[in-house]
Amino acid sequence: MAIALMTFLGSSLLAAEARWVPLFNGRNLEGWVQRGGKALYSVDGPELVGRAVPGTPNSFLCTGRSYTNFILELEFKPHPALNSGIQVRSEAAAQAYKVVWNGKTNSIPQGRVHGYQVEIDPSARAWTGGIYDESRRGWMADLKTNAPARAALRMGEWNRFRIECQGDQLKTFLNGIPAVELKDSMTPAGFIALQVHSVGNKTNLLEMRWRNIRIQELPSR
Repeated sequence: MAIALMTFLGSSLLAAEARWVPLFNGRNLEGWVQRGGKALYSVDGPELVGRAVPGTPNSFLCTGRSYTNFILELEFKPHPALNSGIQVRSEAAAQAYKVVWNGKTNSIPQGRVHGYQVEIDPSARAWTGGIYDESRRGWMADLKTNAPARAALRMGEWNRFRIECQGDQLKTFLNGIPAVELKDSMTPAGFIALQVHSVGNKTNLLEMRWRNIRIQELPSR
């Protein structure tokens, strides 16, 4: 009986682990599409690297398919002078359109990447893990009242994000610390992307690194 139980539990754990699917193969950028600016994305061993390029807008390395309900986990190494973020449920408009939010109208040009961004913020504000609506509505959930999450980022080291999207609920965790929860239904599905923020005319080497990017798709509730 004990052996059978151990076998059952072991099989269950293996089945759960099997649901995780890597998004980065560790060899090349197969399965990814670059949109927006001209930041340089490359592979360095098991790491995916994004290097900022002067005079270009925000750049996004996007998955080739959309995701709806999922858990996304990844590690990232932030640069102290480079803002970045992880896009989830994001889109690139096939045609220009307008969004009305809190009495304001925002125009989204054709091809502009927009949607939920889990912020990587190396500034003193320390809102890493907050949710910003890129090119659409701005901040949706910041870290003003979450001191533990603001203190969780480790500069110059590898950090871990866990991002959960289920129905209209979005949750983020930074190094195991709960960061924000957001209830919003504007975009139920979309691609995932790695952002390299624009840097104006800065010419010094600014880069972001990511690794161990994996996703577990969830059934609809």
